[in-house]
Order: sequence, then C-alpha cells, then structure tokens
Amino acid sequence: MTFAEFERAAHEAFEAIPADYRTGIDGLVVVREAEPHPHIPDIWTLGYCDTEVYPSDFENADTVRSTIRLFWGSFRKLAARDDEFDWIAEVHETVEHEVKHHLEALAGEDQLGDVDAVMEHDFRRFNGGDWDPHYYRWGEEMAPGTWVAEDLVFVEVPLSAADLRLRDGIDFAIQGHWYTIPTPDELGDVHFILVDGLPLGGARVEVVLVRKSSWLESAKRLFGSSRLRVLESEAVAGD
Repeated sequence: MTFAEFERAAHEAFEAIPADYRTGIDGLVVVREAEPHPHIPDIWTLGYCDTEVYPSDFENADTVRSTIRLFWGSFRKLAARDDEFDWIAEVHETVEHEVKHHLEALAGEDQLGDVDAVMEHDFRRFNGGDWDPHYYRWGEEMAPGTWVAEDLVFVEVPLSAADLRLRDGIDFAIQGHWYTIPTPDELGDVHFILVDGLPLGGARVEVVLVRKSSWLESAKRLFGSSRLRVLESEAVAGD
C-alpha cells in the first residue's frame, strides 16, 4: 500500500468512528517513518494517541485534547513479514485502539497503558507478593492479544482443555512472525510460559495460555467463590 493510499485509508477509518467518540481529538496525522519500540528491537509501534491534559477541576473535551498518529513505515515493516497482511483491517483496528486511548484519558482512566502497574505486579509475582493473573493486559496492546510493557512481551492464547490435548504445539505470532513451542502437560486457568530462543534482544517473552471458561465459571470468580489456578513453565521456541 502506497503512502497516499495508507493516508486515505487512515482518514476514512477515523471518519467512520461516530463523531461523539472523536470529541476532543484534534485530528489524525500519518507519519512516513517507522516507529521502533523504545526498549525491544524488531518491535514496531503502529500508532499512538498523543494526549495533553490542561489544568481543571474536572476533565472534559475542552481540557483533554489528543492527536492520533499512525506510522506508515511500521505497517510496511509488518507487511514485509506477512504475505496475508490485511492493511485495511489493521488500519481500522489501530485507529479504533488509539481513539479508545483518548476516551480513557477523557474519563480519567489509563487501562490501556498502565506500564507502572504492569511492572509492579510483575515484581510482586517474582518476589512473593499478591498479583493479578491478568496484569499483562494493562500494558500497551501492540497487536490483538499481544501486550508490551517496557522490555516485557506477553502473547495471549485462549485454549480449552480439549484444544490442549489435540495440539502438537502452541503456535503464536509476534508482529507477523510465527513461532511454535511444545504443548505443556497442563493448562490451568492461566499458564505463563517463559519462551527462550526468540530474536528479541533482552526482551522477556511469555506466552500466556488462558483457559476458555463458561459463563458460570466466570460468574463464580467474579463473586469470589472460585480462584484461578495459575501455572508457570518454560519452553524453547522454534520456527
């Protein structure tokens, strides 16, 4: 996709979002260059929401202003690795994701990019404290099911117990490149698998297997009558 085509698709995706959800967003800017992740080599930022909050006793569209930026070069990096890369779908998903960043800033929340909370719970996890088994989702979602916080990368794979028995290996992708790890013996409810053998410099990569649960099981956990069974293991990735 050429730069002009990409820019047109980006603005069409932005304009397709209802105007009420775009209140306080001053516009969308398309950048030619690729935007590398600041901590992890070979990971590319597709877009981000540049938000400024002006002093006020309350937050609204007049005090929270944002500009959405998309990086054509980063999309090209991913497309070069994946013959089936869907430019239009990825553009729409990225624009919608960045608009959600703005809406959360407007509401005084930061659920999409709470890196400090990720790092705190990661520290608790490895030092005997209490931690949320889904803390990895508080990082920046670089792609569907893939979250990054500084030098930590988490790839979520939803599975059922039957899926686990039928699989010879677990396939997962990091920005268009597919890898495989051996299937673990147990699934648990949330299973963190530390993955070695990936060309991502000093990044720590974990595949997180999440057991698909029924609505009844989800309700029990919501009301505190059932606890998640969390497992941890290690694996070496292969292409």
